[in-house]
Amino acid sequence: MVRREAIVKFKTPVAWEALEDAFENNAPEVHSYLHVKSGDVTRIVDGVADPAMHARVNADPDYLRVDPVSSREQYRWMERYIATVEDGDFRDRLARAIDGKGAFRRFKDVLMSFPVDRERWFAFRSERLRTAMEAWLSAHGIEPVEREKWEVPTVEQVQAAAQQEERSRGGQRSRAAVAETTRQHCHEIVDLLPVRELDMASEFLEFLRDRRPTPRTRAKGSDHAPSEDDQDDGDGDLETGE
Repeated sequence: MVRREAIVKFKTPVAWEALEDAFENNAPEVHSYLHVKSGDVTRIVDGVADPAMHARVNADPDYLRVDPVSSREQYRWMERYIATVEDGDFRDRLARAIDGKGAFRRFKDVLMSFPVDRERWFAFRSERLRTAMEAWLSAHGIEPVEREKWEVPTVEQVQAAAQQEERSRGGQRSRAAVAETTRQHCHEIVDLLPVRELDMASEFLEFLRDRRPTPRTRAKGSDHAPSEDDQDDGDGDLETGE
């Protein structure tokens, strides 16, 4: 029998951890959807989420409802794991824990006291979840691709960026601060001037205010017009702050 390759409909950057949670959680009130373009998983809980949102997501062709692993299949995983335990007493204890209602909770309670075996169970379960997820994705024509990595900046990079921004803002503030300081200094000088000199100071300030740049005239015999750099801006070395 010739095996046919699955037809790829989407190349999706799957969020594996979120999809793993969706595959493991088979509570009837929880509904999970994979967005086939972004790879993100949306979880909607009955009685919590807006029913309109559930209807909208369910009708959107870009969302694919996740089929979680059944409780029966997850129970078989516990049985298979117990069969791999070498310690006979511990193996029997786990076997008794999964007998009857509440098996999953009792199984986890027993493992809480055995951290090494608990981690080994997590790895065992994750491997089977990964196999189930890959089969499900393939059945729906989804080829998982690598997700874009979010680079977390180091402390040094954050500090350097903050210092650069502070210097940039500081430069802008210093220019405005210089102008404001100059204005305040002018006010202080005016306040200290004798009354008889106020008229002279006022006339001089009005002269500065009304003055306009005067372009230089072209010298006789010159073959070129004055360039922009040759023109006098009329300000000299005095900064008015305007």
